[in-house]
Amino acid sequence: LGRADPRSAAKLQPYYQYSWMDYFLKYFLFLCNLLFTVLGLVVLGLGFWGLISKESFAQEKIGNIGTDPMLALVSLGFLLTLLCLSGCVGAIRENCFLLKAFSFAVLALISVQVLIAILAYGMQDQIGGYLRSGMLAAMARYQDDLDLRFIADEIQSNLQCCGADTYRDWEINIYYNCSAPGVLACGVPATCCVDPLENGTVWNSQCGVGAQLLDEFTAQSVVFLGGCLGGISRWIEQHEALIGTAAVVVLGVQIVAVFISTVIMLQIHLKNCDYRQSRGSNHLSEINSAGRA
Repeated sequence: LGRADPRSAAKLQPYYQYSWMDYFLKYFLFLCNLLFTVLGLVVLGLGFWGLISKESFAQEKIGNIGTDPMLALVSLGFLLTLLCLSGCVGAIRENCFLLKAFSFAVLALISVQVLIAILAYGMQDQIGGYLRSGMLAAMARYQDDLDLRFIADEIQSNLQCCGADTYRDWEINIYYNCSAPGVLACGVPATCCVDPLENGTVWNSQCGVGAQLLDEFTAQSVVFLGGCLGGISRWIEQHEALIGTAAVVVLGVQIVAVFISTVIMLQIHLKNCDYRQSRGSNHLSEINSAGRA
């Protein structure tokens, strides 16, 4: 029997073989990032649609991201798409650079979220003051900024509240101030009204006219007496379990994504090392064969 060719034996040495778990992690990360990439594109599209609908581009009135919901959607959609696309392509193409960029970005995001949670817990009193200042600023610019008007109306109608602390806070607005000359003087917006629909069908934008002149007993049948800061606090207390669960789930998903990315990068490293080792063995076998010949 002839001896086997060492070069053939070396060439038959297998490279690093992926297990079913390796393939599962790879395609799981790919599909999850693909799903969130599509979600990011949808959010980005909704944001652009909102900006175009209110003619922000045509009027050259791009607002501040803190007060413009559509601009916030555009920014969120762009960042989400960019982040998840890097993880998606990095996983399917086994690109360590993209996987590292994805992992570092998610780690930075986790750090920011944890820092915000710590600051929010330690600065609860100051946050209340910031919310009050923000609400009063939105009320003062109610007619001048459509985005602030939208935010204030949504808060008041959904939480069934009026003003920051009380319905009389609307005197801060120059149009609702009792010294104003217009029909809105001493009034409140229609979203403060208990029943803003006239006969249950037609929106009555004048339902809050003169509400500030009413005493609380009379006003309670016309407008909501409670301020929105208290409404926000009650809403958080009622949904704190849901908020906490959602925060833990979101944080857990990000940690799992970083873990899977790290495992895939380790697999790629082992595969490359095994490939270089196999090539070195083949080259050494060829040298030995040439020497014996």
